[in-house]
Amino acid sequence: MKTPSPSELRNTLGANLRTLARTTPSISALCRELGINRTQFNRYLSGESFPRPDVLFRICSYFGVDARIILEPLESIESTKPALLSHPEIRDFLSAGLSGFPEALLPSGFYQFHRQSFLDETRFLRGLVYVYRKDDATFLRGYEAKAGMEQLGLPTDAPAREFRGLLMAQERGIAGLVSRRKALTMTFNFLAQVPSYENNYWVGYTVRTVGESPTGARAARLIYDFLGRDTRKVLTAARQTGFCSATDLKPLVRTHLRVGEPFQ
Repeated sequence: MKTPSPSELRNTLGANLRTLARTTPSISALCRELGINRTQFNRYLSGESFPRPDVLFRICSYFGVDARIILEPLESIESTKPALLSHPEIRDFLSAGLSGFPEALLPSGFYQFHRQSFLDETRFLRGLVYVYRKDDATFLRGYEAKAGMEQLGLPTDAPAREFRGLLMAQERGIAGLVSRRKALTMTFNFLAQVPSYENNYWVGYTVRTVGESPTGARAARLIYDFLGRDTRKVLTAARQTGFCSATDLKPLVRTHLRVGEPFQ
């Protein structure tokens, strides 16, 4: 790689600053915000001069960029911005549970889930999800039941029914954000493993992002039953997806879902 000359560095920075400055009300206001002399800033813009390290730091902090504005055109820097949850503004607050998610916390594989219907408290929904790891993160995917989509007046083709989610380790369990493709609604899930004979149950709740309504619930208890990659169990669960009554639930599932008790 060719080492850029001082004039090339000044020109690259000047071009980037001119682009960034167009997003501000005025150069004078920008200089006041940065505490930089207007005449000196004009020299940076024209590529005639280069800022001291402390001044460059103030410029980068103000515009939310890094020191690559010296070396690369702004458009190439913006094309390599960090993923949203790794953004410097929030990565120390929201990303702690994203990477290094241990298999023991929630193993990869298929899960059958059960929850009470949001629209009819006398019925329960059974579904199937697949949990997997990729790029040091943990995801899930599955398909909404056709009956549930029909009840909401939504398309029932496979792309419309598919949902995916991001899972994060929490202090006492697992949190997940789940949504259908290009939807503007999602669910927040929380699960924690509970003791059982095979240690294959995770119990918690799911909350959907809708307003309060007298005709439907916003939260319900949720249970995941780990199936692994057992083909027989997975196919059986796939055939069972959809709505069912409380009497169709296994006794242990009914116990964990606390059928008949309002969600607190």
